[in-house]
Amino acid sequence: MDGQKKQQVTCYLVFSVSIVVIGSLQFGYNTGVINAPEQKLRAFFNSTWVGRYGQPISPGVCTLIWSLSVAIFSVGGMAGSFSVGVMANTFGRRNSMLIINVLALIGAVLMGLSTLCASFEMVIAGRLVIGLFCGLCTGLTPMYVGEVAPTALRGAFGTLHQLGVVVGILIAQIFGLEALLGSEMLWPVLLSLTAIPALIQTLLLPFCPESPRFLLINRNQEELARKALVRLRGCEDVSEDMQEMKEESMKMAMEKKVTIPELFRSPLYRQPIVIAIMLQLSQQLSGINAVFYYSTGIFESAGVTKPIYATIGAGVVNTVFTVVSLFLVERAGRRTLHLLGLAGMAVSALLLTIALLLKDIASLSYLSIVAVFAFVAMFEMGPGPIPWFIVAELFSQGPRPAAMAVAGCSNWTSNFLVGISFPKLVEWCGPYVFIIFMIFLIIFFVFTFFRVPETKGRTFEDIARGFSGSANPASLGQPLPQQDESTLSASPTKEKVPLENVPAEDMTETPQKPSSNT
Repeated sequence: MDGQKKQQVTCYLVFSVSIVVIGSLQFGYNTGVINAPEQKLRAFFNSTWVGRYGQPISPGVCTLIWSLSVAIFSVGGMAGSFSVGVMANTFGRRNSMLIINVLALIGAVLMGLSTLCASFEMVIAGRLVIGLFCGLCTGLTPMYVGEVAPTALRGAFGTLHQLGVVVGILIAQIFGLEALLGSEMLWPVLLSLTAIPALIQTLLLPFCPESPRFLLINRNQEELARKALVRLRGCEDVSEDMQEMKEESMKMAMEKKVTIPELFRSPLYRQPIVIAIMLQLSQQLSGINAVFYYSTGIFESAGVTKPIYATIGAGVVNTVFTVVSLFLVERAGRRTLHLLGLAGMAVSALLLTIALLLKDIASLSYLSIVAVFAFVAMFEMGPGPIPWFIVAELFSQGPRPAAMAVAGCSNWTSNFLVGISFPKLVEWCGPYVFIIFMIFLIIFFVFTFFRVPETKGRTFEDIARGFSGSANPASLGQPLPQQDESTLSASPTKEKVPLENVPAEDMTETPQKPSSNT
């Protein structure tokens, strides 16, 4: 009966998570939307330059402005990801997402009015603001989802963040077609369309609950936390969830407040933060964005007459296999799927290199398409969704916001580095560029095998205790041991002390300061 209760999915839980995941869709949409109208934007840069200076823009300056328009998004994302902890602890998870939608609306207005104002600077500024918004979303969304989902289904719900991302990318690819919004007249509408999901989320978020964990542990509002859990779980008996959160709050009351530097200094947090960073790097340095950047050229070389539709096909594969991972993550486990995805991507990268080297052989010309689709499919089995939500599982309530900030910044930084360096790597290495990514994938496979624990079905407290009690770091690569009730009751960190005996000042987490430490 208890197992059934833990796994119950209510309409209100699905509604709340779905509204929050709109932020993930925003991230995906704004990641993919800039590529389709590239030539239209370059023409706009030139016409604006002619109107100001009476002469055409030089190719070098035009490329510089274009590169800045694309890359500034990642710069905003880095800044936003580092602000996650401050926002989440100060305003709460839900209220923070409500507040930051103002950034999405500002960014949409700046980009949408850029042609009317004849200002390419507005496109750059809009991309910066949207990047700041998306950086915050990539931290707040997985944090909220991980805290409201039942323990037994946390992985499946966590995958919804990545599903929102890939659906957003696919929508951007489709709307970017010249027959729709990718035309010379309508590209500002394409870029400003991000305002619509922001408005929808702003209207519906007030109907979603605040994270019960935040209400109980950060704000000491036990009754509000219980009411939120009752609605989310669809039953009056939420004593198991409440007890788990109380135990976590008691552990926090005995701990020092955690700052970002302490994540690296403290032996208790050093191992999980290194794992969190490596998992984020495994996502971006796997070469997934490089494959998407290069896919049009790959499909053209394979003889596809309209490569844009093949690229959209890769987006469809991206979405389908994200749904597949949604059903597998609670059966196969996080660690197993991540290993499978890394291995599959390494093999696909090797096939892609062979296909590009032998593309002149007619019988092998379409091997590149198969390799790209396989690469994308394997990415969504593990390296795509898992790094986003497993970070929230590796840390307890206290260090979680700081850890999400560090992990998010690692992801955005590596994303920026891949985007900036990939064109030069292609110039230097040609088709052998994917061998570089294959080597990275092998390194991440070895690291995951020996260092990453299985978190499926574990409470946050179980996972944290697994790190603190591990004498041999290599043992973290194995599933954490199951513990019965007698073991839990004997543990000093699990002593069931009444919540009212914990001082209120110890129950409230001090918000992180946005100082030079971050």
